[in-house]
Amino acid sequence: MLNPFPELLTYGIFAPALLRVAVALAFGYMAYAQWHRRHTLSSIKFPIIGSGAWILWTSIIITTITALALLVGYGTQWAALVGALLSFKGAVWAKRYSQFFPLCRAEYILLLVICLSLLLSGAGHPAFDLPL
Repeated sequence: MLNPFPELLTYGIFAPALLRVAVALAFGYMAYAQWHRRHTLSSIKFPIIGSGAWILWTSIIITTITALALLVGYGTQWAALVGALLSFKGAVWAKRYSQFFPLCRAEYILLLVICLSLLLSGAGHPAFDLPL
């Protein structure tokens, strides 16, 4: 089958950048939603680690740093790895702790797949990461 738009293949280097920005916006939304509901979320009791505001603030800080790293394109593979772990955690616990995880399970699975794709493909063109 012939490609209907072969000229667009020259812009393939921007594909990881589009994925990177989309995941960064999703993680930014997750951090904002947790920060916006911080008073009610700090009283949720989790198994093993218990409850407390420190859990919420740790989650907000890690999610925000991951979102900023992916948005700027600095340390993309490390941020994609952390994002994949956050997405896996969200996919597992989204039903039980729906107040803490603002997205549904399917969205977390899509974020996991995109983060794994970024882990394998790299940052894309407008980023600070340089391949060796």
